[in-house]
Amino acid sequence: MNIGVIGTGNMGTILIEALLDSGAVQAEQLIITNRTLAKAFNIQKTYPGITVAADPSETVKQAGIIFLCVKPLDIYPLLQQLAPYWTNEHCLVSITSPINVKQLEAAVPCQVVRAIPSITNRALSGSILVTFGSRCSTTCRQTINDLLGRIATPVYIDDTITRVASDIASCGPAFFSYLLQRFINAAAAKTAITKEQAMLLATNMIIGLGELLKQDFYTLQTLQEKVCVKGGITGEGIAVLEQEMDGIFEELLTKTHQKFDEEVEKIKQQFL
Repeated sequence: MNIGVIGTGNMGTILIEALLDSGAVQAEQLIITNRTLAKAFNIQKTYPGITVAADPSETVKQAGIIFLCVKPLDIYPLLQQLAPYWTNEHCLVSITSPINVKQLEAAVPCQVVRAIPSITNRALSGSILVTFGSRCSTTCRQTINDLLGRIATPVYIDDTITRVASDIASCGPAFFSYLLQRFINAAAAKTAITKEQAMLLATNMIIGLGELLKQDFYTLQTLQEKVCVKGGITGEGIAVLEQEMDGIFEELLTKTHQKFDEEVEKIKQQFL
């Protein structure tokens, strides 16, 4: 089955690269397009077997599964533009969090899925947040599970936790990269270590931390207990974090949810 990707921005490109590098699809199965076609042709240079379609309608005509990787407020107008081309057999996969599957099902006659990716999927790792629409057949569900399972761990969610799940799985890499960068900057500013040395150590540390968790050597709590021995140096650092970070993540979640609610409201007006 051919797979279409409409939108080759950051996440669309990551999705294409992950699907190909994992072997989930072959380049010859992919039909991609973008508002700025040059971006799609740049991807084709790396993966010559890919077909670049002239516009979204050509993508829908040629593919059975369509990944829609455009900005939230661009989705409804695009769905309307493509209305003559959808069939009941198509499977539409939207990667944007503010639009739910019920809204998508109201706009198109085909099967719909929401699959919210993470930058970690580029390394064939992390989670991808999946919600199936009511019209999805067993075959559609299995096909999507197989595809996404090659690039990430599919985690099935409902609308009640969409935002917080996205904050952890999709936004989390940016949040924790920021914290790690601040740690590196402080180390270089406060001590004789260079930024390059601190970056190397921090990178190896975070990769090693991930491996410890992945291989179930420790949980987050037991890992802290192992490193933070009573009366030790690590405990002094933990005490600073406990004091200075109190309420930070609660405020972060408040802000992301406020922004999400604003986008949801704007989108509701489109789908009325």
